[in-house]
Amino acid sequence: MRIAIFTDSFHPELGGIQDAIASLGQSLGERGHAVLIVAPCATVADYRLAGLEPREARLGTRVTIARCPSVGLPGSTGQSRLMLPWHRWQPARAVLDRFRPDIIHLHTFLTAGREGLAEAARRALPVVGTNHWAIDSFDMYGPQRIARALARHAGRRVSRFYQRCNRVTAPSAELLEAMRAQGCDREAVVISNPIDIRRFQPPAPLARIRLRSRLGLTGPTLIYAGRLAREKRVDVLIRALALLGPGADAPALLVAGHGNELERLQALAVACGVADQVRFCGPLSRTALADHFRAADLFVTASTTETQCMALLQAMASGLPAVVADARALPETLGDAAGLLARADDAISFTRQIRRLLADPDHWTACARAARRRASACAIDVVTDHWESLYACLATRA
Repeated sequence: MRIAIFTDSFHPELGGIQDAIASLGQSLGERGHAVLIVAPCATVADYRLAGLEPREARLGTRVTIARCPSVGLPGSTGQSRLMLPWHRWQPARAVLDRFRPDIIHLHTFLTAGREGLAEAARRALPVVGTNHWAIDSFDMYGPQRIARALARHAGRRVSRFYQRCNRVTAPSAELLEAMRAQGCDREAVVISNPIDIRRFQPPAPLARIRLRSRLGLTGPTLIYAGRLAREKRVDVLIRALALLGPGADAPALLVAGHGNELERLQALAVACGVADQVRFCGPLSRTALADHFRAADLFVTASTTETQCMALLQAMASGLPAVVADARALPETLGDAAGLLARADDAISFTRQIRRLLADPDHWTACARAARRRASACAIDVVTDHWESLYACLATRA
C-alpha cells in the first residue's frame, strides 16, 4: 500500500507526536509499504535546538520525506513550524503525483492537514484523520474570558475538520469523547501512538547500578520528560519536591526537555530551596532518555493537557511506576495498577502519592510490572497492525 502522511509536527522538533509519526512511517516501510511524509521545512536553528545535526531523519529506503515551505509559530520549544499552503506550489503536488498514494493520513488539522484533505478530495482517496491535541485545554494564555471563548470556537472548528475524514482516530478515548462533545460524530477508533519497547525496557539490576553511578545518582530519583511549557505544570513537581523535605533520603528530580519556562522553573527551584535537587537535563536523545528512565525510580507529570503522553508510556515500558495528575487522558494511559493519581495542580497531593510509592517496595514492584505490561500493548508492532487493518478496510471501501 502507498500511504501519504501529512503533518505540521515533525523532525527535528522534539515531542511525542513527532516521534510517533516517524516511528509509524519507519515501521510501515519495514513491512513493505511505501510511505510519503509531507512536513514543513525546518531551519538549521531548529536542529540545533534539538541537539541534532542538520540532516533528514533516516527512516528507511521506503520512506520519502517531502518538505514544504513553512513559517515559525510561537510555541514553548521555539521549534514549531506551520506549513504554508501549497496549492500554488507545483513541486509539492508533483511529488504527490509521482507517489500516487492509495490513502492519505492526516496528523494535524492545521495547514498540512487541510492541504492533505484537499488532495484527498481532488484524487478521490480515502482519508484518515488523527487528532493528537486537546485544543480546549490551552485557555491559560491571554485574558481568561477571551482565551476560553477562543478555545471553544477552535474546538468546534477542529471537530468540523475531522467530520470531513472517512475515519477519525485519537490516542485516547478521553480525546474522542471531547471531540464528540464538540460535534464530531464520524466513525472513530482509539489507536495508541507507538512506542519502542525494545529501546525503552527495564534494566538488569547490575546495569542499573552502573547507570546510576555514571549519571551521578545516589538517592531516590524522580523524572519528568516533556516540554517546559506552562500547561505541563512542572512547577507543581518542584513544589512537591520541596514539600518532601531535605535530608539524605530527599529525592532528586530530573527534568528532561526544553522550552520557554526553563528560566522561571530554575528560579522557582532556587526559591523553594531545592536547586541542588533539581537537574535540568535539556533535550535528550531517545537513547539518553531511555538511560535516564532506567536509572530513575518514579516518573512524574502534573500536566493538565495530555491526550495520551508518550513520555509516560516510554517510562512505563522502562519499568517505571508513575505519579500523574488526575487530568485529561493521564488516568486512562496509566491504568489502574501502574502508579498513582494526584489531584491536578496540588503539590501536597503529589507529595503524598510520591512518598507513598517510594516508601512501599512491594507496591512499587507491583506497579513496575503492571507498567511494563500496559506499555507493551502500545508497542510499535502492535500499533502498526492496527493501522494496517484500518488502511486495508478503508482501501477496500474506496
